[in-house]
Formats: sequence, C-alpha cells, structure tokens
Amino acid sequence: MCSSGTAVGADGLSDGELLDAIAAAVAARNREDARLARLVRAAEHRQAAEHDGLKSMRSWLPGHCRLPAAAAARIVGNGRVLEHLPALAEAHDAGLVSAEQVAVAATALTPERLQTAAEHGVDLSEIDAVLTGAAIEQRYADFVTVVRHYLARLDPDGPEPDPTEGRRLTLAKHADGSLSLRGELDAVGGEKLQAALESFVQADRPAGDERSRAQRLGDALVQLCDTALASGSLPVLRTVKPHVAVVIDLEDLADPATGPDAGRMGFGATISAARARWLACDATVSRVVFGPDGAPLDLGREHRLADRHLRRAVELRDGGCVFTGCAAPTWWAEVHHLVHWLDGGETTLANSALLCERHHTKVHHGFRVERQADGRWRTWRPDGTEIRTAPPLRQPAA
Repeated sequence: MCSSGTAVGADGLSDGELLDAIAAAVAARNREDARLARLVRAAEHRQAAEHDGLKSMRSWLPGHCRLPAAAAARIVGNGRVLEHLPALAEAHDAGLVSAEQVAVAATALTPERLQTAAEHGVDLSEIDAVLTGAAIEQRYADFVTVVRHYLARLDPDGPEPDPTEGRRLTLAKHADGSLSLRGELDAVGGEKLQAALESFVQADRPAGDERSRAQRLGDALVQLCDTALASGSLPVLRTVKPHVAVVIDLEDLADPATGPDAGRMGFGATISAARARWLACDATVSRVVFGPDGAPLDLGREHRLADRHLRRAVELRDGGCVFTGCAAPTWWAEVHHLVHWLDGGETTLANSALLCERHHTKVHHGFRVERQADGRWRTWRPDGTEIRTAPPLRQPAA
C-alpha cells in the first residue's frame, strides 16, 4: 500500500524541491482557475445554461458541478473581471495571480462602481496596472488594502454604504446534532464580538489549562450564550423566555447508564441521557404524562431544582467555580448536585456546588468535587488522584 506522499510523488524530494513542487502546483491551479472563469464567462454570453433548462451559470454550476453557491458566484464574477482588467487577466492566465485575488478585484467592478469610475474620468487601464502589480508582488492582505484604498478614493464624498448589510451567519447542523458556524461581520460588528469573547477568554485561564486558542474561543462563545440566557433579558420566543429544552423519558433520565440519543433538544439535536442528567443539575423540570396514542394526559407543575434563594446562598458561600484551579465567577456557574437528585440527593445548600460549564461537564465525566469540614473544596480526577494547585511561595526569612 502506497503512502500519501508516494501517491503525489513527494518521496525522494528534498525539502526545497518539495516546496518548489507546491508552488508549481499553486501556479497550475491558478491557471486552471483562470481557464474555468473564461469558459464560464463565454457560457454566460451564449446563455448556454438554457441548454440544460437553467437561467444562469450561477444556478448551473451548483446543480451540475456540485459547487457551493458562493463558489459558483465567485467563478461567474471572476469571469467578468477578466474582461475588464486584461493585465490582471493575463497574470491570472500565467498562474501569477489567484482566483481569490481576482475575486477581491471584483468588488471594484460592480456596475455602480464602474459607473462612478466613468463619471470621475478614471482610466481603468491604470487601475488594472496598479492592481496587477500589487497582486503579483504583495501579500494577499496587502492586496486587499490596495483595493480598499482605491474604493475609498473612488467616491470620497459619497454616502458610506451600510457595513451591516454584509453581515451574515450560517448555522449548519450535522447528523449528530453538532453545529458548524460560518459568517461574516463588518469591522465594528467584528470588534464587538472579539471584545465580548476575549473578556471570557482572559477571565477563564485556570491553572494547567491546555486548551488551544480555538478551543478557548469556542468555550467563550458558549459561555457568552450561557450568560445571556441566564440574565433573563433576551427577547421572548412565543411568550416564553429563550432556554435550552430537552425532552427525555423518565426511565432514561433515572437510569445511570449513558443512554445515547435518549434526549431530544428544542432545535432537533439528540443527546445522551448522561448529558441530559448533567443539564438537569441546574434546570427546571416539567413532568408530562403521555397516553398510548401520544396525547398528553397529565401536565405536572414545574419544579425548580435550585430556586433563586438557594442559588444566592451557594453563590455567597462558594464565590465562584469550586473546581481546583478555576476562577470562573458566579455568573458563569451552574448549581451542581453533589449527589444527583435522581439518586436521592436533596436540593440543599450542603448538597450543592457552583461549577462553570466546562467543569460541570468534567464532574459528570468522572471527576469529583468534595467540600471538606473546614469549608475548603478538593477535586479528584477519574483515576482517584487529587488535583492540587502549587503552594504559595514562602516569604524569605528576614
């Protein structure tokens, strides 16, 4: 069986030769992207998509070539750019400029901006030369700056376009209920998001934290949502405050087994019974009895497992997450039952502990926290070893 390196002919190459081969492959891809853009542009002129009963190449490419809609739009747009900017087109044909760079140049060639350029007597051949030189010689980010500078000077006194019109967020749910996020924010919106996430990232840096930057940002986003949901200030959804909802059979909830796919969440994802028990530690539980035909027969009253008075007492006692090495504040924390209420644990101050979302998960996956008689909290790993923080440094003797 051949390795992937053998399959692409990488074996036997020195590091320098391997890097040269990569650069050549990128250039070849650029040339093929240029050819594709020109072919699609020719098909546009001839309305070839009508041959297959479609209106445009933007609709033909996703349906017949299985391309994402965004990729199809970029190819169509690039084909139009190559008509207006022949120098950039020639560099693209030669493999010196990428399709991504051509797509950036396309933002300067919208019908409105072409009209503005004509009204101001802008010579497109000069713009073509400047953009081509920048695309060949400068980094991608610098090339973007050059294009933005041109757009800013094109109509400096005109009304600034609404930057929020470009905001978008796509949530793609996978078969296992996990979620992928993809989006675009304007500069101000992006700054707000970064400021909010960074506040959580910097405040949650427990001892021994080995999470990557991406993991810390992901946890920060979830914590931001937790904080917003817990505040009770979000707009209502159909007369109900937004909340995380889980539907699970009583037998699965009470069974200590993992119980995969036992709980159904409000937006359609499924979770294990173990995960549902973790959520139930600090939640409102409603009892609904169904008949054999699926119709509800009895609706029990909601039971708040930790009311606001108990939560306040736990907050005052613990002051934040009690997991060793964590300094998460009270408003990030959930009330955890040391002995789960499904196992007979009482909803009392003595049976409660504040844990942040991350460490609440850990405790439901084998870690253990315990309050000592002197009021100190100790934490054990699943293998029984205790997590300890480094002792404070001793002051030097006088």
